[in-house]
Amino acid sequence: MKKIGVALSGGGAKGFAHAGALKALEEIGIKPHIISGTSAGAVVGALYSHGLTPDEILKLFKNKDYNDFLELNIPTSGLFSTGKFISFLEKEISTQRLEDLPIPLYVTTTNLDRGISETFCSGNLHKIVMASACIPVLFTPVTIDGERYVDGGIFKNLPVSPIVDKCDLIIGINASPLITESYNNNILSIAERSYHFMFRANTIADKALCDILVEVQSVMQYGTYDLKKVEIIFEKGYNETIEIIKQNIDTFVNK
Repeated sequence: MKKIGVALSGGGAKGFAHAGALKALEEIGIKPHIISGTSAGAVVGALYSHGLTPDEILKLFKNKDYNDFLELNIPTSGLFSTGKFISFLEKEISTQRLEDLPIPLYVTTTNLDRGISETFCSGNLHKIVMASACIPVLFTPVTIDGERYVDGGIFKNLPVSPIVDKCDLIIGINASPLITESYNNNILSIAERSYHFMFRANTIADKALCDILVEVQSVMQYGTYDLKKVEIIFEKGYNETIEIIKQNIDTFVNK
């Protein structure tokens, strides 16, 4: 049997397309042996690796708003502290360390002090996942072993390369495939659009490493912070993965 890896991109609320994609894969009998995640992909990957089903992951965030996970901070290194979201992760994921997860999880972060991409497969699960999803300026950087870390998507928004030599088949799920034409003239929308330019550039090499690539283009109409649409985003991730499965059925049948 082939060893299957799944790489999950960043994308904020659009990252809930990953849960839908994982549900579609489960329905044809595929459960990844290894998961690699950046930002929202790291959050979904951690919940799934811990043992939550895709539907349970959706339920955790359904009818929620970003204010449910944000805690205002004195604006020095970030508008919001990471404490509230880390508490959420600790409540929902009892596993304390990455290396103890039932499904191995590789989490990509950005080392802000050294200006490099770093991938963790061991260490404090909650802090590392928070670091991977720590959008600069919005959140205070997460300190791990004396160094500061932020969003892994800055250098690697589709983290295929960290697991390419560990798998026989890699499925990439990209929830930030395009840049939307229109945007609002406010700080969050401008920051989001700037991020998308980075994502488009830094995913090219990793997309080429995928055996199967699912680009959930239909979710680009939703904002990074649009948690009110997570159920729709979940369904779009599910449906577009089903379509890719149909197009590549021979690869899946011979898995």
